[in-house]
Amino acid sequence: MPEIWKVSVPAPRAAVEAALLAHEDALDWDEGIVIAGSEISAERPDEWLLEAWLEREPNSDDRAAIARLFAVDAAPNLVVEQVPDIDWVSESQKGLEPIRAGRFFVHTPEHRADPAPATVNFVIPAGQAFGTGHHETTAGCLAMLDRMKRTGSVVRNCADIGTGTGVLAFAALALWPRAFVTASDIDPLSASVTLENAALNRVRIGGRAGEVIVTVAAGMDHPLIEARGPYDLILANILAGPLVELAPAFGDALVPGGSLLLSGLLTSQEAEVRRACTRAGFRLAARESRGDWSILWLRKRRRAIG
Repeated sequence: MPEIWKVSVPAPRAAVEAALLAHEDALDWDEGIVIAGSEISAERPDEWLLEAWLEREPNSDDRAAIARLFAVDAAPNLVVEQVPDIDWVSESQKGLEPIRAGRFFVHTPEHRADPAPATVNFVIPAGQAFGTGHHETTAGCLAMLDRMKRTGSVVRNCADIGTGTGVLAFAALALWPRAFVTASDIDPLSASVTLENAALNRVRIGGRAGEVIVTVAAGMDHPLIEARGPYDLILANILAGPLVELAPAFGDALVPGGSLLLSGLLTSQEAEVRRACTRAGFRLAARESRGDWSILWLRKRRRAIG
């Protein structure tokens, strides 16, 4: 059995969240190092812990790579320990409590579903590092989708770009059961995870109305995504940089008046993302913030300005 080692870094919440974003942007990251972050206690919401798991004793390069995720002036304190041989990715999220976002209730298999008649339950196993619904950006998108439905939005054709676990695509289909839904991600593993979660949540897979079709694609550049457009709803819970780059493509792929739901951006990055979307022909319909994260609902203008 392989040795399992853990590197823990206690730090303020903002520092851990920034480190998680830096990890996502690190193109040369060693895939043998799995990263997760969470609060230490509900009573101390600003005290967080970044944890890294390895199947080897971390060497100086490993430690330096983890330390570089933090700002140079942060000088993180790394605690290294060997842990028992367990499913260490799942273990990192084992304590996740269910979350409610609008009518949605997202829980792991270890927790019971909410039996209330109006509740839409999704079970997403822990250990899936693509957005289990517990991160503020995913929960915020779920709540905003619920708000869109309550305020009368009609969706017939939806694309979830960067679908992760598939939960946002599933939520869109739950709200608009006759919609065509396309779920894509740049990571092939995410596509496999989405298919597994669809089976777990009895979501129909396929290309017809009331079904989710899953594909591997970088952004909007894929024949299937192009062929299934135009859309009246595009979801993208990714990162600020790609959101800025993709804003024109989102505009091209949406019908006039169509909705664009964005997250994955820090509140400090919101102005840049909104400028890019304004240039692409969008106006802000609603926004909310959860912690340091922004959730934006934008609408494509029905005609050009001027």
